[in-house]
Amino acid sequence: MAGEHLRTNAAEENYKVYVQVMLRVDTLGRMIPTRLQWEDGRWFDIDRVLDVRPGPAQKAGGQGDRYTVRIGNQQRVLFFEHTTRPDGPIPGRWFVERN
Repeated sequence: MAGEHLRTNAAEENYKVYVQVMLRVDTLGRMIPTRLQWEDGRWFDIDRVLDVRPGPAQKAGGQGDRYTVRIGNQQRVLFFEHTTRPDGPIPGRWFVERN
């Protein structure tokens, strides 16, 4: 929605790379990411979700869900950061930690 945004502090922004994620939602309501778009515009297929659990990002902090995924032959961690306004139209954003 126009004008709607999530606030983060500058220290968190140094480590967070917000990404566009394509996903499917199963009949139980679980979000299953299938692709992500890196900041340079390249798309990567997520071959498999290996683990999902609540947890903060090690470098960037924040509350949300930690998805361990396989992209090609590499294991990566993708985070879903919940909004601080659960009554708002945006449930959260996806990010990966910058190395």
